[in-house]
Amino acid sequence: MPELSHGRRMLVLAICCMSLLIVSLDNTVLNVALPSLQRELDASTSGLQWTIDAYTLVLASLLMLAGSTADRIGRRRVFMSGLVVFTLGSLLCSLAPDLNWLVVFRMVQAVGGSMLNPVAMSIITNTFTDPRERARAIGVWGAVVGLSMAAGPLVGGLLVDSVGWRSIFWVNLPVGLAALLLTWRFVPESRAPRARRPDPVGQVLVVALFGSLTYAIIEAPHGSWRSTAPFAALALISLLALLRYEPRRPEPLIDLRFFRSAPFSGATVIAVSAFAALGGFLFLSTLYLQNVRGLSAMEAGLWMLPMAVPTFLCAPLSGRLVGSRGPRLPLLIAGGAMTVSGLLFALFEAETSNATLPLGYVLFGIGFGFVNAPITNTAVSGMPLSQAGVASAVASTSRQLGQTLGVAVLGAVLAAGVSGSSYADTFVSASRPGWWILAACGAVVLTLGVVTTGVWARGTAERAARRLSGVEQRPYRSGVDA
Repeated sequence: MPELSHGRRMLVLAICCMSLLIVSLDNTVLNVALPSLQRELDASTSGLQWTIDAYTLVLASLLMLAGSTADRIGRRRVFMSGLVVFTLGSLLCSLAPDLNWLVVFRMVQAVGGSMLNPVAMSIITNTFTDPRERARAIGVWGAVVGLSMAAGPLVGGLLVDSVGWRSIFWVNLPVGLAALLLTWRFVPESRAPRARRPDPVGQVLVVALFGSLTYAIIEAPHGSWRSTAPFAALALISLLALLRYEPRRPEPLIDLRFFRSAPFSGATVIAVSAFAALGGFLFLSTLYLQNVRGLSAMEAGLWMLPMAVPTFLCAPLSGRLVGSRGPRLPLLIAGGAMTVSGLLFALFEAETSNATLPLGYVLFGIGFGFVNAPITNTAVSGMPLSQAGVASAVASTSRQLGQTLGVAVLGAVLAAGVSGSSYADTFVSASRPGWWILAACGAVVLTLGVVTTGVWARGTAERAARRLSGVEQRPYRSGVDA
């Protein structure tokens, strides 16, 4: 990629952030619309889970393929293709005649979305070559997630209450078209000097693993073990096959050598944990506010602002801290705040009080606001720039897989404990195990934030980089040593 002026780099960052905005906004807006969907389409709890997880599941399955394809055939080309498919999928979702078709069209959306965020992050990584400037750019990237969380509940609530749930997908149309035109005009094409070949067997195994695992978790409360056990077995077989097959390929879909880097492995697990907490948090909160408290979609969106605003404000601060002091402090803040938030709900039923409910939301918003920038920065830290697309795609896959599992697990926990005849009366007690799971996710972030950001971890990253690219190629390093 040619060296760009400062203004052009900022424009490229803004265009990439537009893609993140519509992908992230889509999730937060849809969460607010879940009760309306449930009533209009007569959806069960598992049906609501699938409207979210069909999207995140396809994303998680295809992100690594999209990242490696972009490195090979051109990042701008793949990015523009993603914008076209995502925008078309959004239009189809707004026209879905029933729940089954909505799930199908959400999968179309996800095919396009898989070509957006990891490819956009790869474009950013190759555009901002200075480590500190890159860390700040990633902080802005994280702030867009916060913006989507702040705007999503309000925009979604307003649209659902005034027009209907179908209108939430209309938001993506003008933004997607504008991003497409701006990308064509201003984003330069770039490729990896030597990208990896396709790995169709590995891709099939990833789809089988993620799909069968998610199905087994979501459907477990509603079916017998005989109906779900085969899918759990398929997930295990796919995982074992993946671990055996991938190291034997000269250019695998998932290069397991990446995971010899403690910071990279830590960032992967932290991403799964943090986004599992986010997916579960939004799912439980939305259903509680509207189905138990009886709030409208707009009122529920206002109640969720104490979570969204801190996320928006803390994300750029986290990016600056990563650039100046490394990832450890942001991860400690994130893990501590998310853990305490989960404990408030698990131990004290914070949702039942108008004083403790906003406090729990604020703490979670602070935690999630601080976690995104160090995940992204650490994932590409120590990795060769030529593999930036693949490395960032693994991080993005971890996010989407985490959100998929969060909705699947907490939705299954809720479905197993709530009573249809007395839904409102049993919701709080049924959701308590879910809040314990969220607290555990925060504890994982906190622990790995300590373990994977020290001198030992930095050494493993340097050794992994030498194995991946040879000692003659200097790997990407974060803004400072942690």
